[in-house]
Amino acid sequence: MPTRGASPNRVKLHHSYSIAELAICCGVHKNTIRHWQGRGLEPIDKSRPILFQGATVRAFLCNQRARRKRPCTHGTIYCLRCREPRQPALGMVDFLPMTPTSGNLRAICSQCEAIIHRRARWVDLARIMPGCTIQLVEA
Repeated sequence: MPTRGASPNRVKLHHSYSIAELAICCGVHKNTIRHWQGRGLEPIDKSRPILFQGATVRAFLCNQRARRKRPCTHGTIYCLRCREPRQPALGMVDFLPMTPTSGNLRAICSQCEAIIHRRARWVDLARIMPGCTIQLVEA
């Protein structure tokens, strides 16, 4: 079973799939396909066996993947506990250099007080975290 969901790229665009074939192609259980159908995956027609067009399946999976995305705007870092981009508490961020040109940003979430991380290049720090105090931390 896939840990990150079904990949839309495994579905052929010009191929028709039954529920069992689609489950094998995507690496999920047959009941998952039926749940997708309940969430908006449209079959070709209402007759049995239920068939799905590959292009429709790929568009559905891409749409589901896009709905889960939470892009970080400037001044925010993604918090795994809140599952949302959050601003650092008190506007304070630590930068831990990993290579000569990039490193990790580390801060505390302003909502749940968990440690939040973000990868960044040294030259982009002022653009990514405007208005924040960035402290360089030596290893």
